[in-house]
Amino acid sequence: MPVLRGDDPAAIMQAAKHLARGQLVAFPTETVYGLGARADSDTAVSGIFRCKGRPPDHPLIVHVTDAAAAVAFAEELPPVAVRLTRNFWPGPLTVVVRRRSGVGAAAAGKLPTVALRCPDHPVAQALLHAARDRGVLGVAAPSANRFGRVSPTRASHVVDEFGVELMVLDGGPCREGIESTIVDCTGEFPVLLRPGTLARNALEQVLGEPLQARHAASPRVPGSMASHYAPDARVGLVQTDLITTAVEAAALEFGPRRVGVYSSSPLSPAAGVLYQPMSGNPSQVAHELFAVLRWFDVQGVRQIWVEAPPETTDWDGVRDRLQRASTP
Repeated sequence: MPVLRGDDPAAIMQAAKHLARGQLVAFPTETVYGLGARADSDTAVSGIFRCKGRPPDHPLIVHVTDAAAAVAFAEELPPVAVRLTRNFWPGPLTVVVRRRSGVGAAAAGKLPTVALRCPDHPVAQALLHAARDRGVLGVAAPSANRFGRVSPTRASHVVDEFGVELMVLDGGPCREGIESTIVDCTGEFPVLLRPGTLARNALEQVLGEPLQARHAASPRVPGSMASHYAPDARVGLVQTDLITTAVEAAALEFGPRRVGVYSSSPLSPAAGVLYQPMSGNPSQVAHELFAVLRWFDVQGVRQIWVEAPPETTDWDGVRDRLQRASTP
């Protein structure tokens, strides 16, 4: 099946009909490409788990057109979720709320909670609206990659993962580049379950209170495994002053053409080591991170050394993805 142009209304209609029939469609959001199925059909959603090789108890995010559409899946939107959605929807924010009984059980991994998001991408919005016109209440969509692997930020990445049999809407490179921020709104206090590109202080300013840290009783959500977002190559984080030593040791172990470096610091690694410069801007690094990891895999790299990002809140999303990618 050819990749379809996301700016083609006929392609949007074709994809919406595909979803309405219970089939899978990959589509772009501002964060990453998603592998979508109608969330109001447990049978359709089961296709996502089979396609990705994802455990069925690992919940998905349900994408909706707007906050009004969220009530189809939510028991209610508590005040904290209302404040967040009013300020950050559409956008790279997912809220976890109590699930409405009888709908979205498979998408929620059978949990009593559901993760909801309204994406800020014209292709995603066009698809969600066209699907809604065909009776689809919302679209469950994890990242369009094999479970645990690097998320796709371009249509070609999706094809690399699943081949040409899957319908893919091409909306160009994703703007944000890493998955959405997830906030649990079900308890007494809002809890940050997964950082993304939204600034923590911006979220807390809207909430009027600090975000609490994830704890043992927090709901399961996507991207919460210790090891995730992993390329085929081994990933390691290294402090700036140790990069050269780490690279030289890896070049001796694997050979120079099998070592990659993603760093903002000038260095003179062993001859033939593949190098990608890292921006000092966390938004730019988030935008390109997964594409860089995939590029190293394509080059046949065995070891990727990444300069550890700063320990500041604006790097939380990038640091989270790198820590999980580097966990065996």
